[in-house]
Amino acid sequence: MEAGKNILIVEDDQEISKLLHVILTKAGMIPIAAYSGTEGLLQLQNHSFDLILLDLMLPGISGEEFITQVREESSVPIIVISAKVDIEDKVQVLKMGADDYITKPFHQKEVEARVEVQLRKSVTQMKQTAEKQWRGLTINPDKLSVILENKALQLTNAEFDILYLLVTHPERAFSKREIYEKIWKGTYVGDDNTISVHISNLRRKIAQITPSEYIKTVWGIGFMLV
Repeated sequence: MEAGKNILIVEDDQEISKLLHVILTKAGMIPIAAYSGTEGLLQLQNHSFDLILLDLMLPGISGEEFITQVREESSVPIIVISAKVDIEDKVQVLKMGADDYITKPFHQKEVEARVEVQLRKSVTQMKQTAEKQWRGLTINPDKLSVILENKALQLTNAEFDILYLLVTHPERAFSKREIYEKIWKGTYVGDDNTISVHISNLRRKIAQITPSEYIKTVWGIGFMLV
């Protein structure tokens, strides 16, 4: 992992919070603990973080409410760490703007790998400099802005990176594995459903502005910009 990154841990179980603190500290990260959703929001108001590890079942403001409020103002990567194993719970939080999902109980190496992926993704995004255009779509990586038919498109980090990749290679089909590995420059450790949810979010947000299709599913292969 890249050392010195500030990580916010929003977890009400003190033992789990301490374990995450140890994992991140050993990797050279700087973890800050919050034990409720409300405390987590206060930490975000007072400090700058490179990534958030978030439990869902929190006192006061729930993890889902936390994601909603954070996404109104920030695109900081959010990894949910939850005991909820139902696929619908995972899909829901990814649609709300979470970037990844880890199921409890977790393994140290899984946490390390998924945190590294999200931090690498952020670095990759910062290195993108060229503005890209396709039909009525304009993506400016310097400003982290997306304009579709003269209207701003509000995207999470993951959605932004996927769309930038597709716009950079229009009319080329990418598999889910290719999308993951080309954006985050690492071994594919996610699952197919995660990429599919991010694509679904992109389509939904585009459809709120225009009925025109921009992302096409190529059956047996993946997705492409059209």
